[in-house]
Amino acid sequence: MATESQSSSELNLATRPLLHSLAENWWLLLLRGLLGILFGVLTFVWPAISLFSLIILFGAYTLVDGVFALYSAFKGGKRKGIGWLFFVGLTGVAAGIITFVYPQVTALVLVIFIGAWALVRGIFEIIGAIRLRKEIEHEWLLIFAGLISVLFGLALLVSPGAGALALLWLIGSYAIVFGCILVWLALRLRKLAHKTHT
Repeated sequence: MATESQSSSELNLATRPLLHSLAENWWLLLLRGLLGILFGVLTFVWPAISLFSLIILFGAYTLVDGVFALYSAFKGGKRKGIGWLFFVGLTGVAAGIITFVYPQVTALVLVIFIGAWALVRGIFEIIGAIRLRKEIEHEWLLIFAGLISVLFGLALLVSPGAGALALLWLIGSYAIVFGCILVWLALRLRKLAHKTHT
C-alpha cells in the first residue's frame, strides 16, 4: 500500500511544477547531453585541433546549448522555480556570441572567459538542483553536475595558460561527463512522463 501511494505521488506531476516542466521537455535535455558528448568526443578524436579552433568550437557548443536551455525555460512558462534554467541558457548564448563576435581576442582571454561562464553556469545548475531535490530522486547527480561545472571553471581561471593538450583534455572530459549526466536525466524524465500519460 505504501508503495502504491509513493508511486502515485511520484507520478503526480501537477503538484510538482518544475519536474512537470522538465518532463514535458525531456528531449531538449537529451539533445543538450548528446551535443556535449559529441563535442567532448570531437576534442579527443581531433588531437591536431588548435587551441583557437577548440575555443571557437566550444563557443558553438555553448551557443547551441544555451538556445536549448532558453527554449526549455520558455516552454516551462511561468512555473515556479524555472528561472535558473533561463539564466543557464542566457549565459550559454552570451558566451557563444562573445566568442564569435571577438575572434581576434587572444586564446588566453577566451579561456578565462569560458572559465567564468562555466563557474556561473555551475552555480545556477546547483541552485536548480537544490530546487528540484524535493521533486525528484537522485538529485545529487544534478548537484554533482553543477559542481563539475564550477570545478571546471575554477581550473580554467586558475591555470588559463596551461598547455593546449591539457586544456583539450580538460574541456573534452568536462563536456562528456556533463553530457552523460544530462542524457541520464533526460531518459529518467522521459520514463516519468511516459508513466504519467499511460
